[in-house]
Amino acid sequence: MDFATADLIDDYGDELRSCETQFRRYGARARFAGPVSTVRCLRDNGLVKAALNKPGEGRVLVVDGAGSLASALMGDMIAAAAVRNGWAGAVVHGAVRDVVALRGLDFGVKALGSNPRKSAKDGTGQVDVPVSFGGVEFRPGDWLYADEDGIVLAGRRLPGT
Repeated sequence: MDFATADLIDDYGDELRSCETQFRRYGARARFAGPVSTVRCLRDNGLVKAALNKPGEGRVLVVDGAGSLASALMGDMIAAAAVRNGWAGAVVHGAVRDVVALRGLDFGVKALGSNPRKSAKDGTGQVDVPVSFGGVEFRPGDWLYADEDGIVLAGRRLPGT
């Protein structure tokens, strides 16, 4: 994909929503985009694992972990499954783990931080519901664009992207 979020903001202005949360990059892909799917969960990555083990078709999984850094919501095995299943990336409003391995995967990963602690695997939470953080709402089906400058959202796929 050839885009820059700063250029998208310049070209589309108020049509785009810009996430204010400052994420760290963990995956090998610095730039990724795709339609949004969501998971809302707290210290339980069962739904994250289930989602990323299904065909991704170029989508981006947005995980609202309530900003908790108490345990990781994604690690190398779940991210590797996402790569195999055609996901473009994941934005985790929480922690990840296995950061050295994540750096080697052709996958976009943005998260608040890392923690080696595993999360629960009970599958509690919600899938494909609107989630909010960083001053924006992430709605299933929106288009997410992420690069080194940040994350922007559009209600549609933007021309040329």
